[in-house]
Amino acid sequence: PIIYGIQHWGLSATLGGMMAAGILYFILSFLIKWKGLDILYKLFPPVVTGPVIMVIGLVLAPIAVNMALGRTADGKNQVYPEEISMLLSFVTLASTIIVFLYGRGYLRSIQIIIGLSIGYLCSYSLGLISYEGVISAKWFDWIELTFPTFHWEAILFLAPVAIAPIIEHFGDMIAIGQVTKKDFLKDPGINKTLQGDGLATILAAAVGGPPNTTYSEVTGAVALTKNFHPAIMVWAAIFAIILAFSEKFGALLKTIPMPVMGGILLIIFGTITVIGLNCLFQIKDNVMSPRNMIIISIILVFGIGGMALTLDEHLVLKGIGLSALVGVILNLILPKNIPNLIRH
Repeated sequence: PIIYGIQHWGLSATLGGMMAAGILYFILSFLIKWKGLDILYKLFPPVVTGPVIMVIGLVLAPIAVNMALGRTADGKNQVYPEEISMLLSFVTLASTIIVFLYGRGYLRSIQIIIGLSIGYLCSYSLGLISYEGVISAKWFDWIELTFPTFHWEAILFLAPVAIAPIIEHFGDMIAIGQVTKKDFLKDPGINKTLQGDGLATILAAAVGGPPNTTYSEVTGAVALTKNFHPAIMVWAAIFAIILAFSEKFGALLKTIPMPVMGGILLIIFGTITVIGLNCLFQIKDNVMSPRNMIIISIILVFGIGGMALTLDEHLVLKGIGLSALVGVILNLILPKNIPNLIRH
């Protein structure tokens, strides 16, 4: 939608549409505050959120595999030789697993960094790393800002696009709550986390940046590192903002070979799927009821299989957003008194 918006109304008007998408987050958050959490639990019970979280991890799985094999994320181009890529990704993955299983104290909390470092050193020994881009890059570079303008066509086109990431937001909040053993839907409240996403999107669009939303992949990293304190995320954000001004640091990150990142992502994306599976355990034996089996099956197949709903030639609802929406609808319309056909 952003590409289409830029082509038809220009970047400035598209940014105005993205600001409107951020406002939509606020509208929904006020609705939740008005109606309470009951409406949220009615729309997103474990039978819906569990498989949606699983879809998040499983949809990302091919990206991890492609990168581990030395291909681009979409698998279309082979960037590194497959044999060397498999070696690097295996060394990185194995190092991370060993530290995760046998590390103690601080070591266990940085197993991802250790795995990346070992994979990086192996890549360097094989001559796969070049620092030419780092040497030529500037130490600091200023960001060029673009400011929004407002056109009704762009606003009406882009604002509804926020519906899909808003649905994913609920799944991510429940997923991270499963990891940390806290109910973030109540504290600080899903209305406040939605407002956070909305405010971030509005501020980003106000200076020329892309929309912001919850980042599903980090759920797996948090589960592995056990670093739950919000202060860690705040400091990480501050450092990220500062480092964003360093062109040299960005060039250094680009020297990390794709198979090394792929080796890490193999376990991180799998962890997200396990979190969703753990969410399903809340309904225990009822997983095998006909009603729940239908909901879970459709969510998983729609999400993993790539089912798409074309709303018009430029707007397609698919993936996590579509599977979550279908799950919510099925949960609302299917009767709850269907007899259990599968008996132990």
